[in-house]
Amino acid sequence: MNILLVIGVILVLALVGFFLGRQRAVVKSGGESRSLHSLPGYHGHFVALWAAVPSLILLALWVPFEPVLAMNAALDYFQAHISEPGNMEEIRQSKLSLLLGLSQEATTIKLDELSTDQFQLLQTEIRNMASGTASAGHAAFIQEVADYYSSYRQTSYYLMFAACVGLTGAGAGFAWSRIAPGMRARNHVEQAVKWFMIICSTVAILTTLGIVLSLLFEALRFFAKIPITEFLFGLHWSPQIAIREGQVASEGTFGAVPLFTGTLLISFIAMCVAVPIGLLSAIYMAEYAHARVRAVVKPLLEILAGIPTVVYGFFAALTVAPFFRDLGNSIGLDVSSESALAAGSVMGIMIIPFVSSLSDDVITAVPQSMREGSFGLGATRSETIRRVILPAALPGIIGGVLLAVSRAIGETMIVVMAAGLGSNLTANPLEAVTTVTVQIVTLLVGDQEFDSPKTLAAFALGLMLFVMTLVLNIIALHVVRRYREQYE
Repeated sequence: MNILLVIGVILVLALVGFFLGRQRAVVKSGGESRSLHSLPGYHGHFVALWAAVPSLILLALWVPFEPVLAMNAALDYFQAHISEPGNMEEIRQSKLSLLLGLSQEATTIKLDELSTDQFQLLQTEIRNMASGTASAGHAAFIQEVADYYSSYRQTSYYLMFAACVGLTGAGAGFAWSRIAPGMRARNHVEQAVKWFMIICSTVAILTTLGIVLSLLFEALRFFAKIPITEFLFGLHWSPQIAIREGQVASEGTFGAVPLFTGTLLISFIAMCVAVPIGLLSAIYMAEYAHARVRAVVKPLLEILAGIPTVVYGFFAALTVAPFFRDLGNSIGLDVSSESALAAGSVMGIMIIPFVSSLSDDVITAVPQSMREGSFGLGATRSETIRRVILPAALPGIIGGVLLAVSRAIGETMIVVMAAGLGSNLTANPLEAVTTVTVQIVTLLVGDQEFDSPKTLAAFALGLMLFVMTLVLNIIALHVVRRYREQYE
């Protein structure tokens, strides 16, 4: 059942409707397009929209609901035929009896008496049998139910295909019949585009809201088990919860201050590297570099943004960290093999293109008249840059720096490979630290109970990370608004 084939057919028919609608508009105008309220292209788009949108909506409703209906039909078939001679005997001798916990004396299976896990297992086995991915050891009756499930879905697919094609043709025919010189096709098309953009905006907003609510609800479950004061002000992070009585480290500690400290320390080091280099390189490319030099240097600089972060992690762990360790030993400093300095430095190198590219675009966008006015008053190029261009471009530069800070706070792989997992509360960049993102990954990896405080702590950390980013955005917007009032 290829959904892409259905979508392709709908789009091809919509394209045909576009050409037919445009041609009909030309015919209706008698060859005089000026007599039409809207251009012929708008009439073609009007027909195409009526051809594609209703059938795509129908398809969008069918895709999530059809498997559910097919499974319900298969389960009804299962329940109706389970009591037939031989069927229950086959199941008792098959692997499914172990999955469902059936006894050898069981004479029937009642679906409404199965537990949630057993009910889901039965559905999974039916799907696997239907797709051919199930292991051996199943009863022939289960294969019969799976075949019924497959047949139901196949029939449903053909019906859906016919319904979509028919609805596409009906919609195109309806729109084609309405084409007339006085029809406001442009208004209809623009209104449809407007609603499409509203839907896209709504999806983005709802997605953000869903992310926030999912973090909030799970974080509240965590704070119901661990006091929020301990989480926000605790100085020790060791989220080890015992899985059996008497296990060592049975009481976990969830003080997140070391994680926030490590995150801010590494981010600060990264920004100390990225902001000066990125901003100065942007000033050079925008104000000093020749066009041919700029055409070569800027793409080479932006290549840094395309390197995978795991490569930066290898570079930090195998090259930068040993370099700092050996350099520290040569001057009598004790530098950890996994230090915040190594991770922050490499992270800063990775962030340089974000600061440089955005700052370059902002500086280039400053009106040339401001430069010429400064030169006309006798200012030098450096004075013009310091006193005119940079203040005018400051809001955009702050936006680029904010994006770089967000990238630094959310980085994971470099910290995992270069800074380690030790939750040390320190401001010394020569020691090993960890960050919030690294701990989120660590807490959610592995086979562990989802309802335990150890796992739920990842959502609390995610919520705090979201709040930190939100605060940064608010501060940046305040600064941008203040300087915009001054320079605009």
